[in-house]
Amino acid sequence: MLQLQTIRENKERIITALKKRNIDAEPILSAILDLDEKRRSIQTELDGTLAESNKLSKEIGMLFKSGKAKEANTLKAQTAGLKDASKQLGEELNATAEALQEQLYQVPNIPHESVPTGSTDEDNEEIFREGEIPSLSDGALPHWELAKKYDIIDFELGVKVTGAGFPVYKGKGARLQRALISYFLDKNTEAGYTEVQPPLMVNEASGYGTGQLPDKEGQMYHVQADDLYLIPTAEVPITNLHRGDMVSLKDLPIKYTGYTPCFRREAGSYGAHVRGLNRLHQFDKVEVVRIEHPDNSYQALDTMVEHVKNILRELKLPYRVLRLCGGDLGFTAALTFDFEVFSTAQDRWLEISSVSNFETFQANRLKLRFKDENGKSQLAHTLNGSALALPRVLAGIMENYQTPNGIRIPEVLVPYCGFKVIE
Repeated sequence: MLQLQTIRENKERIITALKKRNIDAEPILSAILDLDEKRRSIQTELDGTLAESNKLSKEIGMLFKSGKAKEANTLKAQTAGLKDASKQLGEELNATAEALQEQLYQVPNIPHESVPTGSTDEDNEEIFREGEIPSLSDGALPHWELAKKYDIIDFELGVKVTGAGFPVYKGKGARLQRALISYFLDKNTEAGYTEVQPPLMVNEASGYGTGQLPDKEGQMYHVQADDLYLIPTAEVPITNLHRGDMVSLKDLPIKYTGYTPCFRREAGSYGAHVRGLNRLHQFDKVEVVRIEHPDNSYQALDTMVEHVKNILRELKLPYRVLRLCGGDLGFTAALTFDFEVFSTAQDRWLEISSVSNFETFQANRLKLRFKDENGKSQLAHTLNGSALALPRVLAGIMENYQTPNGIRIPEVLVPYCGFKVIE
């Protein structure tokens, strides 16, 4: 969430910046500033009314002590009117503040100056590519056919138990899934991230804190009886571990990693491009989250990008890195790099990670602050990234490592799996 002071002081700059998102922000920013002016005006009037009421109350006390009951009772009638006015002003102030907050929630983050202009994912900027795309033998299969051939993932059984988008991993498929999770966590902890195992459901305040609410409310599974939400990513509970905190400067950076299942309704996702593991309602993901000093956050972002690159190098998967354009940038992000692995059998790129800097956008919602060297309170910067999301990594391994005699296992995963091939 943008800070009010930032909007007051930089309205035109924000309007220009949000044009990269193909948004005309002038109407909503003007509405926000009008509501803010109204709120401050009501607050000033309320403060004056309360001050006058307190002043009269003291005078009434003195008059009663002096035996001047008639004069005191006359002033009491005035205070009754002031109390009614205060109550009405208080209600108006609360309503205006709520309306202002709701408007602020509708404004996305300001894109970083390096974000390219564009409307769709076709306008994203490829900035890096690495790895050799393998030449597969005739009859190479997409991963959903391989899953059936080797009986390692059962999509139909998942439909029986729950519905489409909830696969059942079996035998070596389940072991490979577990191996990837352990490998990713080990790589992250070796890089200095503290492993945590967070809850899989969060309350409404947590959803608002990281920006999933109200922006993506329709994409989240909502447990209405308890007013809880199943997490769409471990980013939500992990970042909210420090909601409302004043963290110590000496503790920065704070670095976490965590494995969780993730749950997304993915409403409106249909067609061949979402077959098999390409788009699921439940999937596993290992996340990295950082809380940084503002001066260091973009260096930290570069470090996170290099970290994910190193994992993909070890897996020996062909991949590329994209800088997302304004039209494809997530609501809360200032800058995002997407990683995509090439699926040889599908002849297409599959997104497997997003690494983002949110600057102060989430921290302002979370009230996540630190005191700088001068003792002044500042908002921290938050970052997160997938390291990595499992379904499409697994699809890439199955498709790119397939042979006529089975699916080879990447060498780095063999110690975790206990086998070298799925036959």
